[in-house]
Formats: sequence, C-alpha cells, structure tokens
Amino acid sequence: MKAGDNMSLFIEVVLPIVSIFAIGYILQKWRHLDVKTASAITIYVFVPFLVFQAFYDGDFSGEFPMIVLISLLILFAIIFLDKLLAMIFKWDRGEESGMILSTAFMNAGNYGAPVILFALGEEAFTYAILFMAIQTIIMNVFGVYYASRGDYEIRYAIYSVFKMPATYAIILALLLNTFDVQVHARILEMVDFMAAVAIPLMMVVLGMQLANITFKEFEIGKVAIGSTIKLILMPFITWLFVIILPISPLLGQVLVIQSAMPAAATTTMFALEFRARPDLVSSVTLVTTLLSIVTISVLLVIMV
Repeated sequence: MKAGDNMSLFIEVVLPIVSIFAIGYILQKWRHLDVKTASAITIYVFVPFLVFQAFYDGDFSGEFPMIVLISLLILFAIIFLDKLLAMIFKWDRGEESGMILSTAFMNAGNYGAPVILFALGEEAFTYAILFMAIQTIIMNVFGVYYASRGDYEIRYAIYSVFKMPATYAIILALLLNTFDVQVHARILEMVDFMAAVAIPLMMVVLGMQLANITFKEFEIGKVAIGSTIKLILMPFITWLFVIILPISPLLGQVLVIQSAMPAAATTTMFALEFRARPDLVSSVTLVTTLLSIVTISVLLVIMV
C-alpha cells in the first residue's frame, strides 16, 4: 500500500471510531455522568437486540463452532503465557490475576465491531457480533473468576452470565434460526432499529469509561508487558491459529483484527469490584487503548 492509502485507511476507519470515543471522554469530563447507568442501559437494553439480530440472521454453516473454538484457544493461550510469566517474574496471585484481566480479554464490542464494520463491511460485521457475543460470555465467566478467585465461588461467574439479557437473546435467536421460525416483519424492524443504536452507544460509553479510569501507581514494567501481550502477541497467536485451522479468509481477518483490540474496559470494572489490582488493570486498559490507534492502523494496512 502507498502512504496515501495508509492515511486514507486511518481517516476512513480508525479516526471516526476514535472521534466517537473522544466525544464520550469529553462528555464525561464535562458533565460527570453516571457511567454505570449508561453502561447498564447499553448492556441490558440495546446489546440484546444486536446479538439477537446477528444470531437470527446468521448463516452459521460450521463457522459458529469455529469462532467458539478459536475464542477458547486464544483465551487459554494467553492465560498460559501469563502464568508462565508469573513463574518467571515471581508475581503473586493478585498480580497474576491483574495481568490475566489486562491481557486475556479484548474490547471486541464497542471498539472491535465498529472497526470491522468500517474496514470489512456488513458480512464481516456479522462475524464480529458473533465473536463479541462469545467474548461477552467468556469474559463474564473467566473474567469474573480471575477477578474474584479466593473470595467468590465459580458459580458466581456462571450466575452472572445468566443475569445478562443477551444470553437469552442468543438462545432465542438460535432456536428461531435452527427451526426456521419466521418472525413478523414489524418485530424485525423494531429489532433492527434498536440494534442500530447499540454500537454508537457502546462507543460513547467506552469513552466515558476511559475518562473515569484512575490509577495511583503506574507500574511501567507490568504495563509494558501487558500492552505487548495484548496488542502484539495476541493477534500473532490468533494468526497462527487461523493459518492452522480450516477458517475462511474473511473470518480469519475478523478474528485477527478483533484479537488486536485493546484491553476490555469491562475488566476494569471487575478489578475494581473484586479488588484485583485495579490500578494495574486500569493502566493497561488506558495505555492499550491509546496505543491501539497506531497498532490497529498498522494491522489494517497489513490485513485489509
């Protein structure tokens, strides 16, 4: 690609997304709104319509199980790497949990999905939403577990999944899709209308969440390690899985780009709630989000 093409890709894909994050960031710094309420509205009202739309309209034909498989492979590969580093650097249990929260879960929803939509189009966007839904479930199980281990039982994490309306939206959509049940056109129009709100609202909320991130101690070494794992090693590991497994080229692109997203802001909330090194998790989330402006731009030049 020429330099002009690179700049065009940045302007057309990355800049609009970062600009919406900035709107949320500035709004929060200016008005100091209740981010938990805004996040809850997104998660409990709009996201279920988005995932229902994806699963109801989706033609899985073998792709969905592959997305689940590679999601789990990525997760366990990063957890293994973090545990290996914990042994080498003699991190305590809290440091290990903080690093896993910082590196094993990506911002596949309010960052990754818009990037896929702008860069690869509607067909790829459907894959991105499926991946986002799976990551949400994985994060609510493994993320809560690693944030709370020692203080809470694993059943708390399982329970959290079934508190989410999106879980039931997925189940309902899969049943309707599997048995080819036709939903009334007016209902589908309403679903499409609500789903269209989800992505921009998620992006604004992410900006608001970033504005609320605070940390007292900035551990340069651990933040550097976490950022490297999240932005470089995870997409590389995903690329290895993509070339080994029988995955279509478009899905492969989606998976690699999604895996290169910065640390998920949700893990910061988990870390705060369960006191799992929130300063470290917040630092990695903020730094990876800022650095991703460069790393995602470079990756899109390579992949698109």
